[in-house]
Amino acid sequence: MSEYQYYEFQAIDRPLGDADRRALRDLSSRARITATSFTNFYEWGDFKGDPDQLMEHWFDLHLYLANWGSRRLMMKLPTRLVDRDHLGAFLGNNDYSVLRIAGENVVLSIWRDELEPGEWDDGEGWLANLSPLRADVLAGDLRLFYLIWLMDVEAEAVEPDEPEPMPGIGPLTGALAGFAEFFCIDQDLLQAAAEQSSAAAPDRLPPETAGRIVAAMSDAEKTSLLMRIFNGEPHVTAELRALVRARSELQTAISPGAPRTAADVLNRAREIRLARERAEAELAEAQRRLEAEAAEKAREVRLEAIRGRGESIWSDVEDEIGRRNPAGYDKAAALLSDLLALAERQDGVEEFRLRLQSIRERHAGKGRFIERLATLG
Repeated sequence: MSEYQYYEFQAIDRPLGDADRRALRDLSSRARITATSFTNFYEWGDFKGDPDQLMEHWFDLHLYLANWGSRRLMMKLPTRLVDRDHLGAFLGNNDYSVLRIAGENVVLSIWRDELEPGEWDDGEGWLANLSPLRADVLAGDLRLFYLIWLMDVEAEAVEPDEPEPMPGIGPLTGALAGFAEFFCIDQDLLQAAAEQSSAAAPDRLPPETAGRIVAAMSDAEKTSLLMRIFNGEPHVTAELRALVRARSELQTAISPGAPRTAADVLNRAREIRLARERAEAELAEAQRRLEAEAAEKAREVRLEAIRGRGESIWSDVEDEIGRRNPAGYDKAAALLSDLLALAERQDGVEEFRLRLQSIRERHAGKGRFIERLATLG
């Protein structure tokens, strides 16, 4: 199989100007470049640009996929809107991500190599599915970092007694589920992690609660936010959501209890896997029984039709043998198998054996056909 690599970059905060697009065109004559994106794929050779530099200068999101199992997602975040130390604590010594400073921003890089994603994937559509993750992080939803931790748990790169970074991540958004799929996180492990609800989940903050928190904001806060919206500043909505979420958590201040450890999550995933495999086996057995019953009914109908044909069915056997091809040999052997079943019911096995022996002798030169009679005795 030939090599395949897919690169996609997305600009969210600032559209690309004409000069930006000319600079990008110098990096690739084939790329699809718009005011908000840069996309290209390679079946030989490689992109001559540096994704790190493109992220620093022009883009907010980057996705890379290669058909040998490498996948990468990069996300640029304004430093003033994230707590870098807090995010760094989430990541720790993670084997699959790094957070680095890039001017007034931080760039989060997430990768995984030697994956076995299964069927062919050209990379199209993934970044559109994953792009909401950036807005979620800026709004204070840090469940993405739990999934990065979960990648380390799956790789057994986390100590068994290490506590999970937050008490729950369920229910997952489409973007979080897409991230898990893109990086091939084990689905049983993901289900175990998502069983406990997260305070960061969008549906955990009722509109009435958000309304009360916004109403309680000072006039100065409201005026400042409105003026920033009026001036077209990006991220104001994300900042407001993060602020409302933080104040909501302070108001509820409910202790989530002791966090689970990595071993707890792995053990729960093992339980889920065993239950799933058991259910799948039971379903497969039920399906097998249904198919066997249907096959038996079809066989009874077929045998009754053959019985009604009398001697003429033996002519059909000879006609099929005379076709001298695999399909004809298969059909002749199937008819003989049904004739044996009828003979066993009608106490005619001895006569059947004699006729079968005659067929064997007359067609001894047709080796492929004779092989098909081995199960008839």
